[in-house]
Amino acid sequence: MAAVISVAVVDDDRMLLDGMASWLGGVPGIRLVAVSTTVDGLLAAAPAPRDGAGAAAPCDVVLLDLRLRDGSLPRDNIRRLLGAGSRVLVISTVPDRARVVEALRAGADGYLTKDNDLSTLVAAVEDIAAGRGAHSPELAFAWAHDTGPERPRLSPREEQILLDYASGMTLHSAARRAGISAATAKDYLDRVKTKYRQAGRPAHTKIELARRAREDGLDVY
Repeated sequence: MAAVISVAVVDDDRMLLDGMASWLGGVPGIRLVAVSTTVDGLLAAAPAPRDGAGAAAPCDVVLLDLRLRDGSLPRDNIRRLLGAGSRVLVISTVPDRARVVEALRAGADGYLTKDNDLSTLVAAVEDIAAGRGAHSPELAFAWAHDTGPERPRLSPREEQILLDYASGMTLHSAARRAGISAATAKDYLDRVKTKYRQAGRPAHTKIELARRAREDGLDVY
């Protein structure tokens, strides 16, 4: 039997919290275990770990409102939830490109606006619980229009090698597709890694490169 994904919601909209219980109540494989108006409240209610070491994860995935009225910063909320062992799906009423990008850089695994339907939300939760991250049109738009220094500026050839390699090709296959030698392809890939490292977003493995590419709105298949 597949494991049930435990979900919590942090939002200061009481109507949304009440509605979420009804919305998710009939979804197989997902169980809503907690709701709170603040991250403080959610973490305080989480059960203490049996060995007494560290904080317990309140659940597998937390749906976190981007802006809470308690004045907490999204990046701090995300980092605290990650530190407790949960993954984070940021939700919001409106797409705020700068805040969305900041949230993803703080470690959130995905972003959705609140006007999405239940099937989209469930798919995002399942993807995040599986470690794949959730990539929505709103998130892709935010990354595509990001002009911050954390987004490396890749040349067309660097981007091509990154996409082919991150999508599953070997470096030799990516080189053949680009019509260049494997050594030249490696040089391009090394430049990509250097640019991400200099931007404060290191990516050493193929999986990490794929995630960075998706974060930046690139079409990794």
